[in-house]
Amino acid sequence: MKQIYSIFYTLLVLLSATLLMGFVLKKNVSVKAGFDSIPSRFQLKAERVSYLKNGLKAIIPAVKPVQNQVNTPKQNPVRIENEKLLTDVSIFPNPITDKLYLTYNVRKNTTVSIKIMDVLGNEVITLMSQRVEAGEQKNTFQLSNRLSSGFYFVRMIVGTESVIKRISVL
Repeated sequence: MKQIYSIFYTLLVLLSATLLMGFVLKKNVSVKAGFDSIPSRFQLKAERVSYLKNGLKAIIPAVKPVQNQVNTPKQNPVRIENEKLLTDVSIFPNPITDKLYLTYNVRKNTTVSIKIMDVLGNEVITLMSQRVEAGEQKNTFQLSNRLSSGFYFVRMIVGTESVIKRISVL
């Protein structure tokens, strides 16, 4: 009687272990229980994918401890406060009736392009496209009878930089 119980519990343990490991059971295989061979009506087959065995794969490089190294903070080079080519752009008066006064600073000698665009982004007038010296620049443009009343944008392009200001024409 004890032998039947031990065989029963052995089979029960093996069956539960195979189910937990992700195997599919088939017929006609013998299972060894340690002391003798017990014929069984099931066969183990590994058809199901076990995520415990085939889990997510990741390549993690080995981390080695650094010895005798002192951590010093990196020193950033001193930067100029304003590295932009084009600064201090001002347009006056706004709204405009006949003249447009434009002042700006250029950090180095470069080509400046000043255009007036409509609200859809279409170029209406090119006011200036020329090379200027570094420093403060003051320009005056006569706009009487060149623009109809409405809203426009003044676009200044200096190198790779662009500044856009809105103006109203009366």
